[in-house]
Amino acid sequence: MNIEERFELVKRNTEEIITEDELKELLKKKKKPVVYWGTAPTGKPSIAYLFPALKIADLLKAGFHVKILLADMHAALDNVPWTIVDKRYKYYEKIIPLIIKSIGVDINELEIIKGSEIQLKPEYMYDVLQMSSHVSIHDAAKASSDVVKATDNPKLSGIIYPIMQAMDEQYLEVDCQLGGTDQRKIMVLARENLPKIGYNSRIDIINPLIPGLVGKKMSSSDVKTKIDLLDDDETIIKKINGADCVAGDPDNGVMAFLKYVIMTIKNDNNETFVIKRDTKYGGDLEYRNYKEVEKDFVAKKLHPLDLKIAVANEIIRILKPIQKERKILEKLEKEAYS
Repeated sequence: MNIEERFELVKRNTEEIITEDELKELLKKKKKPVVYWGTAPTGKPSIAYLFPALKIADLLKAGFHVKILLADMHAALDNVPWTIVDKRYKYYEKIIPLIIKSIGVDINELEIIKGSEIQLKPEYMYDVLQMSSHVSIHDAAKASSDVVKATDNPKLSGIIYPIMQAMDEQYLEVDCQLGGTDQRKIMVLARENLPKIGYNSRIDIINPLIPGLVGKKMSSSDVKTKIDLLDDDETIIKKINGADCVAGDPDNGVMAFLKYVIMTIKNDNNETFVIKRDTKYGGDLEYRNYKEVEKDFVAKKLHPLDLKIAVANEIIRILKPIQKERKILEKLEKEAYS
């Protein structure tokens, strides 16, 4: 794979790269760049996690060493009770690698890191305090506004959160950070302030966010908006059937999941997306790419119910490798979320 092919693989399905020129230069000069993706063990992971997992797979294929930061300290700063943070960490520690493995990518260059193992070191906290003297309360609060849960009485922790995430880039010794559009403000804060304390800014690879099944956003507090990784087949079908999906309008969570997850997996495996239909309704439909599906959906040649049934079946199939570990996952889940 040449540099241009590696670049295009990293870029696909992204919202933005800050900056593309920096990424191209990195690929030219470094054989095995290092990137990190962080997630705080807060709510139970849903199928939305398959999207960054696919991007992590792309990065691994493009020759990156990938570090996954399970940010237990960030979870506590985001209002997870300190007494159960470690239990949630253990759940994530088990399930996140399973998500990556379910895609079928080589994970030899994948590394799991516990946030507190680096973030409680004296030199790390010294640099957090040092950066805090450069970042205003206004800028810190703005940076965390799309990530930290909003409350009527905001905690100081919400201001510390983005400064620590900025510092993670340095102490994880990475070249790039991967995150969703909700992380963009924190990434920009890091780019602007790391050089002020003598460190290099990093490249930011930004994914779009997948909408919820109901409304525009997946929410851990509203089960109707998301499918959990341990949901059984019946529950998955029920949730998909209840999802927003208006005929002719592709702006919904079902179509977004099809585009960014299902069709990406299909294309990588050289498979087609098949929608089963009775012959009296025209028979089966077969698609090689998302644009073909969207074209028929917008033209109302593809009924939302037929689409939902096919998507539900694909989700069930994708989750099978993860759910083989159901017994131990349910035990960890009960301890973390009861």
